[in-house]
Amino acid sequence: MQALKDQSARGSRVLGTAMLMLGLAATPAVADASPSASPSDGSSAPTSAGTSFRTATEIDQGQQATASGSAGDYLYWSFPADAGQRPTVKATVKLPDSHASEVWQLDVYDGLRRRQACQYGAQTRTAASGTASVELACTLRTVRAWSEQWANDPLPGTYYVRLTTVNLATSDLGLPVGAEVRVDSLDIGGAAAVDGSLAEPLVPGIAVESEDKEDSSTTSAVLSSIEPDDGWSSGWWSDRWVWTAIGGALAALAGVGGYALTRGSGRPRQVPPGA
Repeated sequence: MQALKDQSARGSRVLGTAMLMLGLAATPAVADASPSASPSDGSSAPTSAGTSFRTATEIDQGQQATASGSAGDYLYWSFPADAGQRPTVKATVKLPDSHASEVWQLDVYDGLRRRQACQYGAQTRTAASGTASVELACTLRTVRAWSEQWANDPLPGTYYVRLTTVNLATSDLGLPVGAEVRVDSLDIGGAAAVDGSLAEPLVPGIAVESEDKEDSSTTSAVLSSIEPDDGWSSGWWSDRWVWTAIGGALAALAGVGGYALTRGSGRPRQVPPGA
């Protein structure tokens, strides 16, 4: 009976240790679900939009960009997104007091200018006659560190936002409109990690700058003037390493606990060896 009580006590201690380690392991997962965008100074937020991919206005995640335009214009912005992030683009279009029914659409393209599908969100909405504003949203798939060449997976780099109307009455063409755009992301963490990484993020290299300010003959491509706050990820580290280590420790504890519960109390003292 005493041996059974000792075994139960040992089993309880092993189970308590395992539960404690599982509680500690859950902490990184909770942190991964927090928004990754850092608050930005509102005074530095862009107040205009580009009219093409090449002239797209750069915004950082967490910024509230604004722009004024005319109904029928194409408005473009660009922002950086790194591996493990799930960006959500939100746009609000402010319409004039008097207008006919309009259909507005929000599209997102990656650094290769491939249109990216939205997991969820109202990407296209109809503004009925007299509506003061219309809100659109697009949540992308999680950005992967690496992908097959034939796939259309979102990859680290620059993303383009295009806002326009796809159904506009001739009488409304050229009416003044206002737009607000904001991008935020969730850090998904190791759940989206893959065994690979890009050599370079997919960012535009349109302009060139001098590598040596004193010697203008040597130039290099300007990839982008904005990037994630902590730089582009290297692609090899993720919290999967933490979960793997914790899983190995729990497996070792389970082995020790199983042995402690099944080995018994040993040979009784009154029984001679070899008996």
